[in-house]
Amino acid sequence: MDAVSTERIRDVALLGHGGVGKTTLVEALLHRAGVIGRMGRVEDGTTTCDTEPEAQRRCMSLGVAVAPFDWAVDGVAHRVNLLDTPGHDDFVAAATSALDVVDLALLVVSATDGVEPGTERAWAACEAAGVPRLVFVTKEDKQNADFHAVLDQLRDRFGAAVHALELPIGEESAFHGVADLLTDTDTAYDDDGTTHPIEPPADLASEQHELHDALVEDVVTDDDDQLERYLAGDVPAPPELERTLAHEVLTGAIVPVLVGSAVTGVGVDKLADAIVRLGPPPRPARILVGGQETEVPADPAGEPLVHVFRTIAEEFVGQISLLKVLSGTLRPDDRLTNAATGAEERLHGPFRLRGKEHLVASAAPAGDLVAVAKLTGSPAGTLLARPGRPVALPGAPPPPPAYTIAVRAASPSDEDKLSDALRRLVAEDTALRVETQPETGQVLLHGSGDTHVQVAIERLSRKFGVAVEPEEVRIPYRETIKAPASAEGKLKKQSGGHGQFAVAQLRVSPAPRGSGFTFVDKIVGGAIPRNYLPAVEKGIEEAMRAGGPHGHPVVDVQVECVDGKYHSVDSSDMAFRTAAALGLKEALAAAGTVVLEPISALVVRVPEGHQGDVLADLAARRGRVQRTDMLDDGTHEIEALVPASELRRYVIDLRSLTGGRGTFTVTHDHYDVLPDHLLPA
Repeated sequence: MDAVSTERIRDVALLGHGGVGKTTLVEALLHRAGVIGRMGRVEDGTTTCDTEPEAQRRCMSLGVAVAPFDWAVDGVAHRVNLLDTPGHDDFVAAATSALDVVDLALLVVSATDGVEPGTERAWAACEAAGVPRLVFVTKEDKQNADFHAVLDQLRDRFGAAVHALELPIGEESAFHGVADLLTDTDTAYDDDGTTHPIEPPADLASEQHELHDALVEDVVTDDDDQLERYLAGDVPAPPELERTLAHEVLTGAIVPVLVGSAVTGVGVDKLADAIVRLGPPPRPARILVGGQETEVPADPAGEPLVHVFRTIAEEFVGQISLLKVLSGTLRPDDRLTNAATGAEERLHGPFRLRGKEHLVASAAPAGDLVAVAKLTGSPAGTLLARPGRPVALPGAPPPPPAYTIAVRAASPSDEDKLSDALRRLVAEDTALRVETQPETGQVLLHGSGDTHVQVAIERLSRKFGVAVEPEEVRIPYRETIKAPASAEGKLKKQSGGHGQFAVAQLRVSPAPRGSGFTFVDKIVGGAIPRNYLPAVEKGIEEAMRAGGPHGHPVVDVQVECVDGKYHSVDSSDMAFRTAAALGLKEALAAAGTVVLEPISALVVRVPEGHQGDVLADLAARRGRVQRTDMLDDGTHEIEALVPASELRRYVIDLRSLTGGRGTFTVTHDHYDVLPDHLLPA
């Protein structure tokens, strides 16, 4: 694929609910552009974008895939870089990350299912990112397809900016053409994909002309000159209207809705035309320069600046980095610097990635998307620039994890490779997080849901040759003393030569929740020399970490060392550490302890109508509701304190309760007493 000029590049992300047909639509566009000879099927695992076995097995996309094709409009070739994104709830972070590098979002909606939770999430993400939108209603050939009902839903959910740009000619099995409301012309499609103009069908003509007039009126209101001419009876020609409409798409004033079928191909060519005609060319990138947010124009003659937006680990090639050229022109063997680390990176042979196909790229101007291999020191989220240029991407916190499992290596050989494999896995999928739980020693794998972490485990085995076994996450319980208690820690041993002797009189009492450990020196008269007191404190801390009567680390205690004894020859630091530990254990046994459980701060957002179900569910989880509010968009926000042990599967249960429309964030808040009847065995 030869390079094209920046103004002729269109970077487009396909977004929408899972199963609406985004990947099939990519196949249809590639086929219509002549890039592939025949369309693959998601069900057969033969599509261009779903290349990984995990995606093929599940018949759904699991990550962002790039599919470029060239498309000529009015005899001028344009480059369209499609980014196919997953629609499953567990992979929302991957889908929304695509908005960082595109200039247009294509929201794909099913004509049979209408607006779904994934549609709403995609729309909200586009608004938050300021990305212009087109909507394509697909599956118009399927049974129960209803374009007008879907259009009404889109307007009801997303407002007056939504405008039909096309109408279907026929519906369900009779769908065979498209009426263009901007040009007020109709096109029919034959079985072999050829097209020919037709007169508006009688049952459509009145609605078509009425909507054409309404659309033209809405378009010209954004241009004073066109509006004045329109009011004088001079209707601007379609090319003029198209230019104005393109500007309104860019500003979000109008979101056009197109219609078609990816399976039959009806309307697919018109969609490609709309992407090129109405979609904006590469827009300025917003980055931090010297700490100040700055717009960098997509200038092919400018200073080179490249955004690494995704990394992929391939079994035979190694790491592949997907790049967007924000400024300048990238050429083979260019050398740029990692803006964060200062390390030089040589960009060997850039290529365009289309599924598994590598297409040589002689050059990549600003706005283009390409790939390079072996940028191992520049993970996703890196900027590459000239040395000494102080640039960075605006900080976007990673999505908070919603689902966690513990993993352990399946064999000793896997144990040796586990740490590096997990590091490479997280580099490929930045929505994953790995940590070692200090209290339990478990390796925790955090993700967006059960499917997300299961896919990660499969990739660990297939890509990195490391087999792991999932296990239940152990809750990091703690315990603290119930009441004040005094105890004597005593060590007296004689086995020839120097012995071991130390006595520490301790007074142990509960401390405020969350205060940790406080050591108080109450020694008078030199009962214990000052140089041994640090050993007393260290011995107490070691005993606390070792656990109380229930086996959990001890917290929130105040320990006073009030008296003791020593021997000028037999006493030592080790003796006093041991004596202090024995004294603490004796005090805990005498007074008894309570087990503390971690309590999480949970914030849930649910649509109207689901609040009651969610509140009842939280009560069943021993949750304590702190606040409920209705937000401006009608969403209910609920804040509650809930034991962490009750939230292990909350992401799955909340989706079930709310039809996939509920979202939440959770953070650790504090520890509180675990009821006796729930004490772990």
